[in-house]
Amino acid sequence: IFQTYAFGNCTVQVYWFDKFYLPAIYSMLFLVCFPGNIIVISIYIFKMRPWKSSTIIMLNLAITDLLYICCLPFLIHYSASGDNWIFGDFMCKFIRFSFYFNMYSSILFLTCFSIFRFVVVVYPMNCFLVQKRRWAVLDCAAVWVISLLVVSPMAFLITTKHKQNRCLCLGLTASDNEDAVRLFNWLLTGLAFLLPLVVVTLCYTYIIYTLASGPQTHTAYKHKARKLAILLLAVFYVCFLPFHIFRAVWIEIKFHPVSSCYVQNQINSVFVVTKSLAALNTIGNLLLYVVLGDNFQQAILSVFKLKIKKNVK
Repeated sequence: IFQTYAFGNCTVQVYWFDKFYLPAIYSMLFLVCFPGNIIVISIYIFKMRPWKSSTIIMLNLAITDLLYICCLPFLIHYSASGDNWIFGDFMCKFIRFSFYFNMYSSILFLTCFSIFRFVVVVYPMNCFLVQKRRWAVLDCAAVWVISLLVVSPMAFLITTKHKQNRCLCLGLTASDNEDAVRLFNWLLTGLAFLLPLVVVTLCYTYIIYTLASGPQTHTAYKHKARKLAILLLAVFYVCFLPFHIFRAVWIEIKFHPVSSCYVQNQINSVFVVTKSLAALNTIGNLLLYVVLGDNFQQAILSVFKLKIKKNVK
């Protein structure tokens, strides 16, 4: 045990993995996803012209993932130093806010992409509107604005607090304004996660059903659509869902304390693990670009072939 802090009538014990687990996972994600998303953005900008609607949505997804990844070094330092924030009050608010803003932007961009795929597959004769670039630009602009609006209350809930010679950067679940946090969490979870989760689930369920009942569809196309559906649903159900469940549980414990401090400590430990699962969505998104189609794969191969030719010369 490295440190403890009071939570209701219990003392939450912070074990070794609280101090090393998150920094290790976040460091791995940063090392993989920072260069990965820069490569993806570069390919979309320079190698994927002219842009289609899906390209514009995925470019914006890669940008928000890159911004999300850029928050990780600050959180790595904070966890590894035993929850001691050294970057000041403004940066605490900015990093926490940016972390959640970009996570929910990612969720909404994935939802928009799922709706796009639904219309193209299920209503192929009536999909001209969503294939127009103007639709994608307006859609992406709406996602950025909506994400900013739904996360904006965090600017008032995130604070720093000095305790035991440490400066704590209090996130949403640690804020002292418990009633406001509880209300905001349910609104945020309902509007920015559960609603998109239902939409994505319905879209891909119907896509799989439509492809399965359509004998005219090529087997390769069906296989690609199934891989895409499995990957998107895995991102939502494996990465995002456990995090939202245990964040809600951790907040509700403040209002309905459990009798066993051991159980409370275990819930905290699981909540820490779900934070890493939520961050792993960035890996899923990198896989998504590869699964999407041959154009992106060909663009990557063309870049590597060009580098190989230069090296040979």
